[in-house]
Amino acid sequence: MTSPLPSNDAPGRRAGRPAAPAIRRATGADARRLTRLVRGSAAYRGHYAPMVAGYRVGPDYIEAHEVFVAADDSGRVLGFYSLVLSPPELDLMFVADEAQGLGIGRLLIEHLTGRAGTAGLDAVRIVAHPPAEGFYLSVGARRTGTVEARPPAVMWDRPELLLSVS
Repeated sequence: MTSPLPSNDAPGRRAGRPAAPAIRRATGADARRLTRLVRGSAAYRGHYAPMVAGYRVGPDYIEAHEVFVAADDSGRVLGFYSLVLSPPELDLMFVADEAQGLGIGRLLIEHLTGRAGTAGLDAVRIVAHPPAEGFYLSVGARRTGTVEARPPAVMWDRPELLLSVS
């Protein structure tokens, strides 16, 4: 089985080993790719599909928020997150289905905590997609409560967590 990420056989790197994705600030040119990533997420199929149906990550959103993408050597976006600084909250975080299980989410969380620390934040609130709660707990967030459903936009309760920035 081959890795879905391209290899980087540069000197000092083991042949065939995937290159670590680079994290960079998103630009307006990324808007369509990020929108496709959100709308195409397998985590939002079935019962959760209405949450992302018609969702759009526009250039205006990218301009107004701290949006960062993880991209491979070819520039393919593997995941992204959006941090709202005031009040501090993880607004969006998605990892491409084909990049799940490769450490992209952990890489994004590590970057997020670094960025939040640089911005002087102590912690970041996360209102999680229910199936993602285990991931956030595994990266150090702690459950603080439940955000109740808000029909018709959100039809289910969501876990509320707090991720300390150290």
